[in-house]
Amino acid sequence: MTKEEVKLWNALKNKQLMGLKFRRQVPIGNYVVDFFCFDKNLIIELDGGQHNEIQNIEYDKTRTDYLNRQGYRVLRFWNDDVWNNFTGVIEKIIQEVSE
Repeated sequence: MTKEEVKLWNALKNKQLMGLKFRRQVPIGNYVVDFFCFDKNLIIELDGGQHNEIQNIEYDKTRTDYLNRQGYRVLRFWNDDVWNNFTGVIEKIIQEVSE
């Protein structure tokens, strides 16, 4: 795991967030997602700078479209958000699981 994934995982593991169980590195189809909450069909992805390159933008869109078609919601955050707006990241996750 990246250091950003470790930081987020420390907030998600052991049902710390609203009593929900999250798993990490979950295979779905041909993809492996960073974090997944089965109860809410919610995928959380953390993206580094390489995700801002054209070929990766297109790959991520295709991947997200596939996951959405399978009935999953996908939340994407930049690694910088984990360091500079961690509270906002957690609040957005809480908002998504509350809907």
